[in-house]
Amino acid sequence: MKAVVFAALVTLTGSQAMAAQQQPQQRACGTVDSVAVTGTQRLTPTTVISRAGIPIGDQVCPRDVQRAIQLLYETGQISDIQVFQTRQNNLQVLILEITERPMLGRWTVEGAAEVSERRVRGRVQLLEGRPYDPAAAARSRASIDSLYRQQGFYLTDVRLRETTEDDGSVTVAFDIREGQRVAISRIVVEDNDQFDDGEVVHHMKSGAEGFWWWKKGEYNEEELERDIRERLPDFYGSRGYVDFQVLADTLVMHEESGKGTLTLRLTEGQQHEVGSFEIVGNRFFTNEQLELLYPFGVRTTGFLGLGGTRTGRATFDASEWEEATGEVGQAYANEGYIYARVIPSVTKRVTDDGENLVDLRWQIVEGSPAIVNRVVIRGNSVTHEDVIRRAIHVVPGDVFRQDALIASYQNISNLGFFEQPLPPPITEQANQQGDIDIIFVVEERHTGNVNFGASVGQGVGVGGFIGLDEPNLFGRGKRVQFQWQFGQNINDLNITYSDPALRGSLISGTLTLHNSRLRYTVADLGRITTRGAKIQFGFPVLGSRYTRLLASYAIEQSQYDSPTLSSRYLCDNCALSSVGLTLVRDTRIGLPFATGGTMHQAAFSWNGRILGGSGNFRRANLEGRWYALLGQLGNPAELGAGGPQFVFGLTAKAGFVWGDVGPHFRQLFSMGGNQFGIPLRGYDEFSITPAGFDPSASGFRANTVDAFGAAYHATTVEVGLRLSQALYLNTFFDAGNVWESPGEYNPTRVFRGAGIGLSLLSPLGPIGLDYAYGFDRVDRFGNSNPGWKFHFKLGNFF
Repeated sequence: MKAVVFAALVTLTGSQAMAAQQQPQQRACGTVDSVAVTGTQRLTPTTVISRAGIPIGDQVCPRDVQRAIQLLYETGQISDIQVFQTRQNNLQVLILEITERPMLGRWTVEGAAEVSERRVRGRVQLLEGRPYDPAAAARSRASIDSLYRQQGFYLTDVRLRETTEDDGSVTVAFDIREGQRVAISRIVVEDNDQFDDGEVVHHMKSGAEGFWWWKKGEYNEEELERDIRERLPDFYGSRGYVDFQVLADTLVMHEESGKGTLTLRLTEGQQHEVGSFEIVGNRFFTNEQLELLYPFGVRTTGFLGLGGTRTGRATFDASEWEEATGEVGQAYANEGYIYARVIPSVTKRVTDDGENLVDLRWQIVEGSPAIVNRVVIRGNSVTHEDVIRRAIHVVPGDVFRQDALIASYQNISNLGFFEQPLPPPITEQANQQGDIDIIFVVEERHTGNVNFGASVGQGVGVGGFIGLDEPNLFGRGKRVQFQWQFGQNINDLNITYSDPALRGSLISGTLTLHNSRLRYTVADLGRITTRGAKIQFGFPVLGSRYTRLLASYAIEQSQYDSPTLSSRYLCDNCALSSVGLTLVRDTRIGLPFATGGTMHQAAFSWNGRILGGSGNFRRANLEGRWYALLGQLGNPAELGAGGPQFVFGLTAKAGFVWGDVGPHFRQLFSMGGNQFGIPLRGYDEFSITPAGFDPSASGFRANTVDAFGAAYHATTVEVGLRLSQALYLNTFFDAGNVWESPGEYNPTRVFRGAGIGLSLLSPLGPIGLDYAYGFDRVDRFGNSNPGWKFHFKLGNFF
């Protein structure tokens, strides 16, 4: 593009005249009486003159003309401007001759295969139906080329093809000729004296191609940049080399083969040990409290720290220092000092003895604690606000605490009434004093469901079910469950009503009614019909939101349709009357598929004697569940972050019965399968007995009442993948056994099983599928006979 500007304008006065119409100007500035525009098609002359801003009737200088040209180019509509001066009818006229840019009809991307076309198109900065900008097209071509280089396709050629159509518009095509992706065949590390090449490369994401299929050696510029800026400095910094740098990285590539040699030139510097340490500016926490978070204090030695302690100099670890600094900031945030700043200082020095040390300091600017001004709940159109507020640990007037905010968020999520993942809470500064407004945003989900249909299960046989489950009745958090399951061997009716806050108090209540008929397919068990009720009240322990004491009373009547059992127990309608106490502490998060936290439970019940009924015994159940998040796709530190989560889980359970259970042998413990009794996957129902493994047990078949024991132990270790709140996959290891009496309890003598499982929340209710291998199964002659077993369950998860 070009612009022809006459550098001098003639100064016009009433008595002056020009000898010729286009005589060269004699002075730098002059008066312009009119501005004319030529060459435009889309733009109107008025628009051009208005945009140019040339003052008519006033003095016009060359800088005014230059500014007008710049303003016109900035419209993006013009490719060329020429400026002329002429005199017409005794008036000085400035002529702007405009060449407009052609319109961009369309643009296309051709040849993208190795890199998705969507990503390539995202690099193009052109808009169809707008004036075509060749500079923007060139930048787009360069950006596409850069994208391919970042992905390791250094041999890719990106060409820009422009075509002028009959109507004057322009069509642009980005023609991509993809070359072979560069593969790193070798990585050479130079000037590394402290660690060999293999150890350095081991801490890089970039790697050379190898024998195994996963070692492709693909060159990725973004990953290499992270290796150079983050991973290698972290590796060296964790070993005291705080001056480490990558001075240069060079990729030498063979164009025909696409193989390349990556060379890294390092400067390692000197290893530094920790010198002095001080804390300044702290008033809320004492030095002694903060020094507990200091990572380079007294250190234990030997296996599990059993070798004693040492207080000598520690090698400086930059990652530990950074982590400890974050923990100090978190400690202040948990006490309401969310505006506190912890400024770490690392000062290097060399002692007279030639030691390289770093002196460390935490400079703390505490500020004032933030007070919770308001707690706002938005989006709850069904659930009453008091139900949500019972789950919230922060209240107006309290000092803001980060850990309480996180616990509140997790509790609301655990209610199960809202769409997941729950958006993270919003914190806003409420006033100039720094007080905080906290806003929880929820979105109601459909909670109640009615389900019915046919079913088939181990022990149950072919049958059907009808169910109703509403966990948020009337939006008050009350739960009603109705479940009727009927089949060849079972007719089970259960009705439960639960209120987490009786009359708005912290006391919970549950009422359960049941009427069941079970048909055991053995000679001496036959059919058992039971009907009964249980009422339970829960009380918070010492005001804790996580710990409750549950008190219950249950009464049940059993009738045995079996001559053997009727004569054995001498009662037609055997009654069970029991009082129970349960202490439970539950801090699990992410239910129903927990991703963290623990659950501990101890339950004791007294049956018979002054309570009446048949039998006279005491029963105890102990259970612990522990969960830890192994990893997550996404940022695990960010509340509400979605993505699959990898979870480690450990469960340990034990039970004991003392006394005479009388006709209530089902108060004892049976083990095997996952449908009835204590689950042990990889084995049939009721196949684990006090006498050992029973190979004749299958489905709903147990040999005798003696298959039930008075003590049991069960352990499960699992690694799971939580794909969503409704889908969970896991691999597990089970171990367990039952004993005839509590005195025989021996958790080292167990039967083992391992396998894979799937749990699904469906409109029909929870569905569990497991495929497990029983290691300790034997045949009827006592010979080892391990094997696989498929398990199916509809109802509560294992």
